[in-house]
Amino acid sequence: MPERGRGGARLSPDARRILIAQGLRAFVYGLGSVLIGVSLARQGLSGIEVGVLLAALLAGTALVSVALARYADRVGRRRCYRVLLAGMAVAGTAFAVTDWLPALMLAALTGTVSTEVVESGPFTSLEQAMLPSTVDPNDTARIFGTYNTIATLAGSLGALAAGVPALLDVAPQRLLLAYPVAVALALAAIRGLSRTVEAEGAREHGAAEPSLRRSQRIVGRLSVLFALDSFGGGFVTQAFIAYVFTRKYGASAETLGAVFFAIGILQAVSFQAAVRLAHRIGLLRTMVFTHLPSNLLLAAIALAPTLAAAIALLLARSLLSQMDVPTRQAYVVAVVDPSERTAAAAYTNTARYVVRPVAPPLAGAALQVGLGAPFVIAGILKSAYDVGLYALFRKMPVDER
Repeated sequence: MPERGRGGARLSPDARRILIAQGLRAFVYGLGSVLIGVSLARQGLSGIEVGVLLAALLAGTALVSVALARYADRVGRRRCYRVLLAGMAVAGTAFAVTDWLPALMLAALTGTVSTEVVESGPFTSLEQAMLPSTVDPNDTARIFGTYNTIATLAGSLGALAAGVPALLDVAPQRLLLAYPVAVALALAAIRGLSRTVEAEGAREHGAAEPSLRRSQRIVGRLSVLFALDSFGGGFVTQAFIAYVFTRKYGASAETLGAVFFAIGILQAVSFQAAVRLAHRIGLLRTMVFTHLPSNLLLAAIALAPTLAAAIALLLARSLLSQMDVPTRQAYVVAVVDPSERTAAAAYTNTARYVVRPVAPPLAGAALQVGLGAPFVIAGILKSAYDVGLYALFRKMPVDER
């Protein structure tokens, strides 16, 4: 178990290794969230082609996440971790050196390239399964708070680094070679991970599978609602926002990098604010009462007449939109039995991944109506999620601890 100090829990060596690897990955994902969208726009791909490619990115995430939910504990979490990192190096290199659409599609289907500053793909599923075993049970919430904050800040720095190509006079696409570099450093960081991070059943019996008993109906309802929210989010991935802002307003990579950096800072602040707000009004109210206004701001971006107005709305939305992330994670484990938490997290996360790939092609088609159409659609769908979540779960007793 990790050592403890007077000021609370100290990070164990395993926790530090995972957080270092996560920070390195988040940095290049933040970089890619800007440069992939900008590169696709400069390569002259149509809205439909961009939508299909982004769908492949999300489809890869969904497929690999489903496989991990079923087999990761049996194969071994550390082994899966290394395989995913190797796939990330290959996929990132492909995006850096070619604009041939079939090759990019294959790279996307590895599930190891993210279109968001803070990703929530198969890596996250593994890390969220491993981290609780690296800390005292009383410090689980704290380690997840640290986890989300590091991801946000590292991703924001990566987005800010998207302005480097202009300073070095190199093609933005080439800077994606940071992917294999980050992977090499991450592999070195996790080399000493102990067997503590493996599933308890796998450590003792050589096999472990997620299971649900009492909470099947609860997890089923949450999965449907989370899928709706994720489907709406698929219309406005970070790379898609970069693409639209470049097409509609002529935004530069430097400007977008600075904007996404600011978004990350606001999100890091919101993570801490969410915890404090949840102590006052509860997890569910914090999730809904912050997320719903953010979706109205998202829809309003479609009406922004200038780049400055669009950025202002996006920043205002970002201050609220991620406050449901730590509270959602806490809520899922609060409404199920302790023995069901791994399965509940795996299935609710997988529900988010499975539906998300459907949205980008539809968003690409919606661009034919207007460049702001995806923002309106996303705002409506995500607002429906908020209303449904509150209606179904507002009377459910929850252990807020």
